[in-house]
Amino acid sequence: MKILLKVQYIGTAYCGFQCQKNGASIQEVLTHAAKRVFGRPCSVTGCSRTDAGVHALGYVCAVYPANGELADWCKIPVSKIHRAFAPCLPPDISVCAAAEVEDIFHPRYDAVEKEYIYRIWDAPFASPFLKDRSYHNIRRITPDGMARMQTAAAAYVGKHDFRAFMTGDPTDKDTVRTVMRAGVVRQPDGMIQYSVVANGFLYNMVRIMTGTLLEVAAGRILAEDIPQILSCGDRERAGFTAPPAGLYLREVRYPSQILWQCE
Repeated sequence: MKILLKVQYIGTAYCGFQCQKNGASIQEVLTHAAKRVFGRPCSVTGCSRTDAGVHALGYVCAVYPANGELADWCKIPVSKIHRAFAPCLPPDISVCAAAEVEDIFHPRYDAVEKEYIYRIWDAPFASPFLKDRSYHNIRRITPDGMARMQTAAAAYVGKHDFRAFMTGDPTDKDTVRTVMRAGVVRQPDGMIQYSVVANGFLYNMVRIMTGTLLEVAAGRILAEDIPQILSCGDRERAGFTAPPAGLYLREVRYPSQILWQCE
């Protein structure tokens, strides 16, 4: 048996989810907390890498004994695990639910869809309440600009080679992904939110998608050019890489329903 955790976190103070030598990570904090909660060394395996400064509303990770003995090791009722973690975690990380899954379950490789959102605050002033939580676009995006962004986002949908929407060396890598949904809305509080659901994402893919949408809103890239940018695979043709502060992993979906518990 493995224990699955649904985790929310503000990633501002961390170098990302995965343990690294250059700073504190979400995985490191959760691993130390799990040892305190379960009274033994534990391994924590995540559903994906998130970069430094990226946040999560529904990150999924599996916890299990580091020695591999999975039989009858968790003595805490699953519905109460989030309470056990609460005093062991800093205020910017929270376990919000838990579930029991089979030994063979893998939170990354068993995932079929992931949803990210990117939040944009378009105003001539910076809000201190949104610092490190959104991208500040100092020019108001007009209704026409929003319409162009919607057209461009719709062009992301489908199975494409997203080589132009990643950073790093794409040599000998599978850069084809399938985007199920993508859209841009202005929310009641005035925030612009880009949301995208896909079967997987390349390094910085959502941030480059967002930067491209902002270039489309500004008229520096045409919405009608998105299919050609996808087909040519030229990173220079796509927009800038938006900062990590506005990016959130919203949800991870699996073939079978996860029976999350929280009491």
